[in-house]
Amino acid sequence: MEQDVSSSLRHSAHGGFQNIHVVPEQMVIDGNFPTVVSPNPENAEAMTLGMKLGTKLNADLVIASDPDADRLAIVCRNSKGEWEILNGNQTCMMFSWYIIANKKKLGQLKGNEFLVKTIVTTELIKKIADKNGVELRDCYTGFKWIANEIRVSEGVKKYIGGGEESFGFLPFDKVRDKDSPASICLICEIAAWAKDNGKTLYDLLMDIYLEYGFSKEVTVNVVRPGKTGADEIKQMMTNFRDNPPTDLGGSKVVVSKDFLKLEQTNADGSKTPIDMPDKSNVLQWFCDDGTKVSVRPSGTEPKIKFYIEVKDTMKCEGCYERCSEAGLEKVEGIKKSLGL
Repeated sequence: MEQDVSSSLRHSAHGGFQNIHVVPEQMVIDGNFPTVVSPNPENAEAMTLGMKLGTKLNADLVIASDPDADRLAIVCRNSKGEWEILNGNQTCMMFSWYIIANKKKLGQLKGNEFLVKTIVTTELIKKIADKNGVELRDCYTGFKWIANEIRVSEGVKKYIGGGEESFGFLPFDKVRDKDSPASICLICEIAAWAKDNGKTLYDLLMDIYLEYGFSKEVTVNVVRPGKTGADEIKQMMTNFRDNPPTDLGGSKVVVSKDFLKLEQTNADGSKTPIDMPDKSNVLQWFCDDGTKVSVRPSGTEPKIKFYIEVKDTMKCEGCYERCSEAGLEKVEGIKKSLGL
């Protein structure tokens, strides 16, 4: 069942939380999920009732999980006091940053820790990990691949977190799949920590962008139903593979990755192998300005997915909206380059 939690997050001395509220209409067990168009936290509409209650209660935070409690969505107040729905990349980035910062402060980073993200998730997480001396591993989409990284390093290296852009995160290794209950506890801890330090979650997000750079991520889904649609998607992947773009929205492509061939093509034309546990029908292009585009057919739906990430420099918290608007404009240029 869809569950929204609105909280003012008053943090007590013994680590508990008060003023936690649930949306009454969404506490009724009904497999038709009548209160939402889709019980999917990736859809902004699913947060409507939670934000409505949060507004009434003057809450700091609204959280939603999906019916099987693996993914979560987070809504916080922005600098204007308005609701801001964080995307999956921002959520994963904030979790990763906090885990590292907290363990560093407590002296718990011993040098054998690692984080995991999927290849289509924001590269800012790698910048955070690299700057703090933590290994960051890339894996394919799907938590079975994150679980595989935990398994292959069990007893040798310490997993401290992993996630994906599609609203899933796993903050420890006791569960081997994305886990919203644990992630909800973690985001409440982060929000409480921020509040104790005179900040909001939004302030924390801005701090990360100011230190590590701004990133705008947009996923474009091209739906092609039926047998003819499946053939069209297959042909699109063939065309991109045979004729990879050299320019994306005015940015020069310097590295191309083909995970079906497990081969990387560099700017000078040289090729190097890609070390992954298996092949996958995914293509990626990296540009000289940090732009990254990934494309793959969906494994469950009749569509092909384009994951677009563009970079910028944020010099002040007030620059966020400007950078976001410029990022969206850049994304439109990239879409044109790809014929979307």
